[in-house]
Amino acid sequence: MIDLHEFLWGFSIVSLVVVYLFKGLKKAVSMASLSLNSPLSPSSPQPLSWVGQFLHHDHKEKKILQENIENTKTNNHKPVISLSSEEGSDNKIITKASGSIKLRKRPARLVLPDICAASLELCDEIGKNIKLEKKEFEIQGKDFVLASKRGSRQVMEDGYGFMGNVLGDPKQAFFTVIDGHGGRAAADYVAENLGKNIVKELGIVGEEEHAIRAGYMATDTAFLSQGVGSGACAASVLLKAGELHVANVGDCRVVLSRNGEADSLTIDHRLSREDERLRIENSGGFVFCRNGVWRVQGSLAVSRAIGDMHLKEWIISEPEIKKLPLTSDCEFLIMASDGLWDKVNVQEAVDLVSKEKNSIESCKKLIEMSSSRGNMDDITVMVINLQDFAI
Repeated sequence: MIDLHEFLWGFSIVSLVVVYLFKGLKKAVSMASLSLNSPLSPSSPQPLSWVGQFLHHDHKEKKILQENIENTKTNNHKPVISLSSEEGSDNKIITKASGSIKLRKRPARLVLPDICAASLELCDEIGKNIKLEKKEFEIQGKDFVLASKRGSRQVMEDGYGFMGNVLGDPKQAFFTVIDGHGGRAAADYVAENLGKNIVKELGIVGEEEHAIRAGYMATDTAFLSQGVGSGACAASVLLKAGELHVANVGDCRVVLSRNGEADSLTIDHRLSREDERLRIENSGGFVFCRNGVWRVQGSLAVSRAIGDMHLKEWIISEPEIKKLPLTSDCEFLIMASDGLWDKVNVQEAVDLVSKEKNSIESCKKLIEMSSSRGNMDDITVMVINLQDFAI
């Protein structure tokens, strides 16, 4: 009669052997199948960079892996042993998850074209459109001189405009200096159209202040209709019938020399002005001081300009206008963008122009004075001789 204890002991041993053999057989079949179907197999039709993800502890599995690698080398394959997922040449990613191999389709590679030649052609075309002037230039006109210097930006954003013989009268003329921001689209548009719009209105209504105001508003409306996001500050002078009509939006400035004394005819539209700050806040906007500069909605440092469609609810284009008679003590005007006035005070400017006899050298020396004091902005300076317009 068989002892029950011995029977159970023998049955346990046999069960363990069977389980172990079954487990080993299953692993061997799995590895053999993987070896046959793997891209490392000598029968594989295409070479494939393969990732060894099978770092097992079993000695037999390591031996099989090593044999596969040796076979791959003899077929000029270059396997990579890595613990991370890698990409195969068939545009699939091989990864290990829960002990199994998954092939995941990867999106096609983004191929960037060779843009060297295209870039040069594009830059050339952009240069034509935005008028990349040389760094410095000057103009000698009949009644004025002008000099301009590009600052640290790649694009010159200042502009200017002038019209002589307005409405057929040689004693009438229009001048403007423009300081663009956010690109030069607005500055170009203002330079080309502001004077025309004012003269057009002047021919219709005949009243100077109304014509100037309507001209600024019409220029702003027409530019905004183009959907371009840039903006421009502007200061203008209309000389007509022995009178001086000065207008401005933003921080370009007009200064009169009266017997050598400087007289600022414009007031900058900045947020440091309480009336401008209150106007914006009362209309639902806010002003924010950043690095010592007050800005509308935290961005723009002027409160009036032409353009700036994204801020048009608060950045108005209505100019402030001043009229005064041209008397014998009115010598010349200095019109300039804020690149000059940020570093040079008005009396210094008048003194230098007086010393240089209103010449083109006076404009160039004013630019040099501002630059030597650390200005990095664009600078445009225009000097207008008033003697030819006196009646």
